[in-house]
Amino acid sequence: MSSSAVLRRALLALAVVGLALWTALTTSPRLGLDLRGGTRIVLETRDAPGVRADAEATDRALEVLRKRVDGLGVAEPSLARSGENRIVVELPGLRDPREAAEVIGRTAQLTIHPVTGTADGPAKPPAADGTRVLQDPDAAPGSGGFLALAAPALTGDGVKSADAVLDATSGRGWTVDLAFRDGAAADWARLTGEAACAPAGDPARRVAIVLDGRIVSAPAMQTGVACGAGIAGGATQITGGFSAAEARDLAALVEGGALPVPVTTVEQSTVGPTLGADAIRASALAAVIGLACTGVFVIAVYRLLGLLATIALLLYGLISYAAVVALGATLTLPGLAGFVLAVGIAVDANVLVFERAREEYAALGRSAATRDPRRPLAAAFGKAWSAVADSNITTLLAAGLLFAFATGPVKGFGVTLAIGVLASMVTAMVITRLLADAALALPAVRRRPRLTGMAGLGRLRTRLNRRAPRLMVHRRRWFTVSTALLLVALAGIGVRGVELGVEFTGGRDVRYTATRPVDADAARAAVTAAGFPDAVVQTTGDGGRDVSVRVGETGDAAHTRITEALTEAAGPVTVERDDLIGPSLGGELRTHALLALGLAVAAQLVYLSVRFRWTYALAAVAAMVQDVLLVVGLFAWLGKQVDSVFLAALLTVVGYSVNDSVVVLDRLRELRRKGGRLPLAELADRAVAQTLPRTVNTGMGALFVLAALAVLGGDTLTDFSVALLAGVVLGMASTVFTALPLTVALETRAPAPVRPARTRSADRTGAVV
Repeated sequence: MSSSAVLRRALLALAVVGLALWTALTTSPRLGLDLRGGTRIVLETRDAPGVRADAEATDRALEVLRKRVDGLGVAEPSLARSGENRIVVELPGLRDPREAAEVIGRTAQLTIHPVTGTADGPAKPPAADGTRVLQDPDAAPGSGGFLALAAPALTGDGVKSADAVLDATSGRGWTVDLAFRDGAAADWARLTGEAACAPAGDPARRVAIVLDGRIVSAPAMQTGVACGAGIAGGATQITGGFSAAEARDLAALVEGGALPVPVTTVEQSTVGPTLGADAIRASALAAVIGLACTGVFVIAVYRLLGLLATIALLLYGLISYAAVVALGATLTLPGLAGFVLAVGIAVDANVLVFERAREEYAALGRSAATRDPRRPLAAAFGKAWSAVADSNITTLLAAGLLFAFATGPVKGFGVTLAIGVLASMVTAMVITRLLADAALALPAVRRRPRLTGMAGLGRLRTRLNRRAPRLMVHRRRWFTVSTALLLVALAGIGVRGVELGVEFTGGRDVRYTATRPVDADAARAAVTAAGFPDAVVQTTGDGGRDVSVRVGETGDAAHTRITEALTEAAGPVTVERDDLIGPSLGGELRTHALLALGLAVAAQLVYLSVRFRWTYALAAVAAMVQDVLLVVGLFAWLGKQVDSVFLAALLTVVGYSVNDSVVVLDRLRELRRKGGRLPLAELADRAVAQTLPRTVNTGMGALFVLAALAVLGGDTLTDFSVALLAGVVLGMASTVFTALPLTVALETRAPAPVRPARTRSADRTGAVV
């Protein structure tokens, strides 16, 4: 490499690292609600008579909701439209979702009516002329008093402001003070002036303030209000024995105004701050442990190059984190898992290059390589680019599908995974190369070739070269084993069934923490006695103090009954997490999940068909589909829940599985060019022997991280890690025992010339690992 090219790479690396360090030190991460605690509500606008719930109406509803949320006093709320008719509301720190949902979801139709007299019940909807009959809020309970109201004289549009005020002087307690706009102030004075003309005790002396079809206050005009003059000044009070919270909520509703279209809650999630803090600590510890174990392993295998790769891994972590915070991406719990998992992915490119460098070192000869150890390394970087690009693009395809089809926190996983993949390419292909070039130029390193890590092929490669495995001779045996495993997985799916989470079925999933250990049978009996015999009740955590309850009902009344039943059985309980998904949204998410998986398979098939032959692509995708079905079957047999986080793991398995297949098939393509008349089965065995060290070493990097997540993470991260652990192991096995045998079988039936890879490095040196 020329000195000018080295200088350009060095300046680029310094600029990237410097910018990342500055960003990390000066910008705080944007944490999702599942990490900092709070409530997330997804509202869906619905058509109303004469009004269509389109994007314009939803935007108007969003502005009304924003005013209401501001009235709740929540710090740093977030409201955004999602699609044409959905609004996502995030309320950090709010632990009572019922309060928020009730306030922000009401239509808030405020009207002020003259009272014409009393009436017989029951309450009646508005007539064509606007008159109606409603319950008198001041009537004694059970007396059945009703008021007849004239057409509204004022609406909520005339209200300028509404404030909750404690009226300590008159003893009225909490009231809501209203201020009217100019035109409405005159209407208010005329309305109250006409009411003041009625004799004392006459119901017509009252004015009814109606909110959402209910009279919240019907004050009578005091003797000081002059007949015909009314209440001047454009202000009044709503009284009604409100508590402080009720007064603030009513003021927020009135000042926010009426929603242009009705809204309904389709998703609701509440996370306690303790749970989020525990998740951050667990993920951070898993990242440190996983990175440390991966670094030690890479150093032990590749020595000096491994040490330099570990330094590059640390810089990778810095660059990835800085990219996340600079883009303003919300860091969620699955996103943290994606961030940690990308550490394992970052090892892959380094391992690909280092294994190739060992081959180039041996091919060049010890004397020539010792004189300039940078030559085999430079050749390795050039020849490994094709496999690095292919393996990373397949993972980026999966991350893109996650971002496109997932909802809520799982989108964050797709973002952090994609950022991690791109950052790993920068650190491996630029920073590691710069560090290695500088280190290998030192005389002390040249005098000690074994210190570089390139001077030997490694124990596994040496053993495989001495006696290459003859796996393809027994390919029918491997087909039989693969088919048997697949049938076991399908049997689990068919017999045990896939236990779908509330994201895909609709319902409510609540996690409680009790003050003392809870017996699972006792908790289940308590929930059953409360009227929910079909509820799924499980106890987890330290000493069984964590109780999760999943029911099909989504109402707050059902939630209250379950909480009371558990309190009687286990003492006081605290809601740590509360997830509510409407049935319509559950069906939609289920459809999106299947669509995402289908598109993942199709996208990988198309991409690999372009990069390789259709036979190679079909074999790789068949192995990938097998891996997906085996992971789903494993969860079915274990009775574990399949939710959106599991979908994230499954799409990552797609990327991992294809990664391994791409590397081996890439090597097979190269060997076919050079193999002359050797049988394809023998070339496939050689491809396995030459790429197995890379597969094992890359897999070990991912396994360290996933094992740390599985041990240290909570229930969500543990299930995520189990799915990915299974996927990584299966991906390594399926390449050898499914993809390659199937490729040999297909190529035997449809032989054709091998098309060269479409990259400049491949045209010059061949597409290699």
